[in-house]
Amino acid sequence: MSDLKAGIYIKSTDALNGSYFEHTTILIVKHNEEESLGFVTNKPFGKSLHDLIEFNHSKPFPLMDGGPVDREHLFVLHKRPDLIEGGEKMNSGFYLGGNMEQVIEAINTESATQEEIQIFIGYCGWDAGELDAELKEGSWIF
Repeated sequence: MSDLKAGIYIKSTDALNGSYFEHTTILIVKHNEEESLGFVTNKPFGKSLHDLIEFNHSKPFPLMDGGPVDREHLFVLHKRPDLIEGGEKMNSGFYLGGNMEQVIEAINTESATQEEIQIFIGYCGWDAGELDAELKEGSWIF
C-alpha cells in the first residue's frame, strides 16, 4: 500500500485526460486494504440542493459532482457532529453521512458554512489495490 491515507487530496494527471477524471481533485475519505473512497471536490454538479424536488424547502446550497459511482444518491461530508447526528467519522476529520433533516436545518439556519458541509452526487470508489496501482502507473499525484 502507498503512503496515501484518508484526508489527502489527489489530483489527476494527463494520463486521465479524455476521461471523467480529467482535471479532477479528489478528497480521499477512506483508504485501507479492502477499499478506497473519495469525492471529487472541484466539479460543481450544476444544480443546487433546493432544485431537487425532495429538498425544495432548503435554501440554495451547491451540489458537487462527487464521482461516477452511485449517482442516484446524495452523500454528505461535514465537520459539525455537534449539529448533525449519525455521521461516520472519517480519518480525514470529516464525518460521512448523518441525519439529513439536521443537515437541511444547519443549511437553512446558516449554522454551518459550505466549508463545513459539502453535498455530493455520486462518489469515487476503488477495490483493494486499485487506487495504489493507479498511483504507481502515474494517473494520480498527491
